[in-house]
Amino acid sequence: MNTAQDSRFQHPVAISQVMVNFAARHGVSLETCLAGTGLDADQLRDAELLIAREQEMRLIENLMRALPAVPALGFELGLRYNVATFGIWGFALRTSRNLREALERALRYLPLSTAYCRLSIFCDEQEYGISADPSHIPEHLRQFLLERDTATAINLFDELTLSGLHVLRFEFQGKAPPYAARIEELCGIAPRWECPRNAIVLRRPDVELPLPMYDVHLVSLLEAQCRTQLERRQVAGISGQVRQLLLGEDGMAASLEAVAAQLAMAPRSLRRRLAEEGTSFRQLVDVEREQLAVQLLQNTTMKLDELALQLGYADTASFTRAFRRWFGQSPSEYRRSGR
Repeated sequence: MNTAQDSRFQHPVAISQVMVNFAARHGVSLETCLAGTGLDADQLRDAELLIAREQEMRLIENLMRALPAVPALGFELGLRYNVATFGIWGFALRTSRNLREALERALRYLPLSTAYCRLSIFCDEQEYGISADPSHIPEHLRQFLLERDTATAINLFDELTLSGLHVLRFEFQGKAPPYAARIEELCGIAPRWECPRNAIVLRRPDVELPLPMYDVHLVSLLEAQCRTQLERRQVAGISGQVRQLLLGEDGMAASLEAVAAQLAMAPRSLRRRLAEEGTSFRQLVDVEREQLAVQLLQNTTMKLDELALQLGYADTASFTRAFRRWFGQSPSEYRRSGR
């Protein structure tokens, strides 16, 4: 079973509210969190509001930029999410017969959660687990969102089973980061690094144990509500879908024709639809390049020619000209200034 978070679906603003509250505890202002998201304080208080995935990703970028020195930032944030955060989706998991059924239901309606990784269930006679593939996530957000998704899953496991679940191990594909000890401190288990997959591994008998909140009468009712929520959260705007494709595997180098093909549209139709929404393909690319350039300059040691290539520019000179237009200085000057 394999499920990916779909860019066609919106998220409830409550998920962003958790991030804003988390940032506030670290001294980050609301204005810093919401910069470039198009959101304001009143909207954060609107329990019914749905926001586009790119708005949530912009908030994540702002959070990472504001707290670069906090170790295991994504993991710590993930532990702030609980069953109640996700409304109907969370309650559907809570009323499941056992953890196996809850996980299968979770993946069936995954766009109702915070998950950005592609999640898969695996099992054998002794073990049962869930693996996470973050390869489609923009590189500068990949590790953060992998850790956030992992920590959120751990927290939900604990809450669903009333902390009676024993996690056998955590597995990560990458090398151990400098803050590896902090992850162990936060969850009580030392992760294994340089593994073949990213995964949370459980004992198979444990996932068959009955959950304490199981309610046979609520299961079908909550499933129906989850289906209704999925329909409601589908993104109508074509610009949001284009921006998600620009942040995907093909990246900023994707042409209008290639993006139109992925959306099963003619290029001419795509131009017209974007114009109806008050934007253009070139404007969307420019905005995403600007945001990604800042993240890469601040959070990586990539050389400028590598960075230009990552952003879809033909050469470093083209990237430098665009950067001067955005910020009034060269990328090297921006990096040295520590902004």
